[in-house]
Amino acid sequence: MIAFNSHINASQNNTNATVCNICNSTNCLIHKINENFLDNTTSQNTIIKCKRTQQFIIEGAPVNGLFFIKKGTVKVFRTGINGREQIVRFAKACEIIGHRGFGTQEYYSIGAIAIQDTELYYFSKEYLQKILLENPKFSYEMMLFYANELNRSENKVKSISQMTVRERVIDSLLYIHRKFGDLRGFLNLPLSRKEYADYAGTTEEQVIRVFSALKKERLIITKGKKIAINNLQSLKNEISEHNYYLDL
Repeated sequence: MIAFNSHINASQNNTNATVCNICNSTNCLIHKINENFLDNTTSQNTIIKCKRTQQFIIEGAPVNGLFFIKKGTVKVFRTGINGREQIVRFAKACEIIGHRGFGTQEYYSIGAIAIQDTELYYFSKEYLQKILLENPKFSYEMMLFYANELNRSENKVKSISQMTVRERVIDSLLYIHRKFGDLRGFLNLPLSRKEYADYAGTTEEQVIRVFSALKKERLIITKGKKIAINNLQSLKNEISEHNYYLDL
């Protein structure tokens, strides 16, 4: 039984189509599964289609596998003190969700919600365990993947702990810019002030104050939820000592 929201539209993939043809990267774990291990004559994976705001991983649900984003954008979060939501990251096409609980935990420590219409591929825990046991090369690749994830996570924790509120908000803006780029001059992922606060680990009021200051300094331009970075290099310089580029 797949541990995702039962209202999500899910169907078995019985076609001979490849799981991913988005990019040609040979370093992608999904590409390695697709090219070497996926038996397309049987139903090894499930296609899940989520509408905007639909939750497909419930925090505290049993870990039964992981999800690969074929298209769309996802918000990954966990519940903090007093039930407050803390956004861990935003994920887009070609990224994996739920891998940090796979193989080590009985329950998901995070939740995940589609913030755009999203299409996912679900790989069961049993299928992935079979691959890991039968293919040492893939097990090694998975170990390198987790080592890189751990290094990135540790560096982020170290940097965030030393940042001021203003620096954390700037870091959030640069993170969205690096990951999603621009669309007609504005960041290509419109977020609410609350979502910026939940990612930066501060309050909505503090985010509004920082945005107001950045606007007065002509570093950003705002139009409703849309934000344009007016002076990218100045923002980078302001938090350069914290290695802003570590969290991709």
